[in-house]
Amino acid sequence: MLDEHLVFVDLETTGATATHDRITEVGIVEVHRGRLIREWSTLVNPGMSIPPAIQALTGISNDMVALAPTFADIQRELFERLEGKLFAAHNARFDYGFLKNEFLRCGVTFNARVLCTVKLSRKLYPQHARHNLDALIELHGITCAARHRALGDAKALWLLAQQWTAERGPVLVKSAVELLVKTQTVPVGLPDFAFNDIPETPGVYLFYGDNDVVLYVGKSINIRARVMSHFSGDHRVNKDMQIAREIKRIDWKQTAGELGALLLESRLVKQLAPVHNRQLRRNSQLCAWQWVDGGTDGSASPPRLVTAGDIDPARFGELYGLFRSRATALEALREIAASHGLCNILLGLEKRSAAGAGPCFAHQIKRCRGACVGLESPEQHALRLREALASMRTLPWPFKGRIAIRESAPDEGTDGTGRPTELHVLDRWCYLGTARSEAELHDICSANRAHEAPVFDVDTYKILKRFIAKPPRGASIVKLAA
Repeated sequence: MLDEHLVFVDLETTGATATHDRITEVGIVEVHRGRLIREWSTLVNPGMSIPPAIQALTGISNDMVALAPTFADIQRELFERLEGKLFAAHNARFDYGFLKNEFLRCGVTFNARVLCTVKLSRKLYPQHARHNLDALIELHGITCAARHRALGDAKALWLLAQQWTAERGPVLVKSAVELLVKTQTVPVGLPDFAFNDIPETPGVYLFYGDNDVVLYVGKSINIRARVMSHFSGDHRVNKDMQIAREIKRIDWKQTAGELGALLLESRLVKQLAPVHNRQLRRNSQLCAWQWVDGGTDGSASPPRLVTAGDIDPARFGELYGLFRSRATALEALREIAASHGLCNILLGLEKRSAAGAGPCFAHQIKRCRGACVGLESPEQHALRLREALASMRTLPWPFKGRIAIRESAPDEGTDGTGRPTELHVLDRWCYLGTARSEAELHDICSANRAHEAPVFDVDTYKILKRFIAKPPRGASIVKLAA
């Protein structure tokens, strides 16, 4: 057991029903090869009141969680702390079920190999009648300084694991764990050794079906763990069940870090159009509102809808919103008009009457302040439109020219091998390519100087906005010569 890379996890919650109640605290003790790596805990704002009985049991009050982060705030960091590790908890179905449901509410699928320490205790000590945590603490003489608090209980599990290994021996404990842990089953269409060579590094993986049809493209900071999670035997997602039936081959591409994996996944999904990928769609219907403020003279024209081919990242200061379809763009502008009392005629959403005068329909139902009939000046209407559109304004390219984001892997990966540094070359929110050497960097820059400006991609824009705003550890921005 202790030669595994595992996390002892404990949660405090508002109740016992994973689909209704919420998490109030998370505690994690991470252990690798029998050595304590780190401890981590946080209170969580559940978005609901904690029942008095639960407050009395845990000592966690509504006031304590009022300013705590929500689960959505911590889900990214928490997923990274759990991914690829053996998930050990006391009555694990409870903790695992709560986490799966909380992640699902955030649109994230979480799967892990799970070890229930209640079941492990029963297997190692079948002569004992009670295996709840209080009984085990007393039975094995374990000290728990903060009972019914997440980190305190997680620490108690770590102490129990050490005690059990000392009392029963590592061989017996390991054998019991292997029998209890739900192992990943290899789908019938794959050979038994299909997972053996998959690296535990960042990158992209590809699932292929009959006739080498691409079924799915995914990414992860740990390719091996993510691939195996698709076939855990706990198919909560219908897509994974379908993939398990259809898969015939697995391929993967390693990257230096998460940014490279995100960019590569986005490009491959659009290029290969996998059967089971739905999120990263093509840009064919992408559109945005373009509007140039006329300033104080009221000379601004109505916003103009520009489509994918006409979206120029160099003019992002004039673009508002990036929409997947014309219909969603029109609906967004109508909602802005309604909520700010703007005129549909001046916005170009409604034509003037044949006589060339008269109010818009919104003014007739008292939802327009009357710019169409002279009750509001064009200058004032333009000012309010600028304020209404401000939250939708696309971010101008914050550099004078091309840059590269340098992403460096740790000196030694979890697979024991060094991984290269990558330079992701970018220009006005467009991804030009990834270089792993000076020669590749020169080729990418030369090729893009000789061709037309690259086509803008909304998914790449969203990925880069986050990374440029806060480059993660191991990444830095490099300005390139024009």
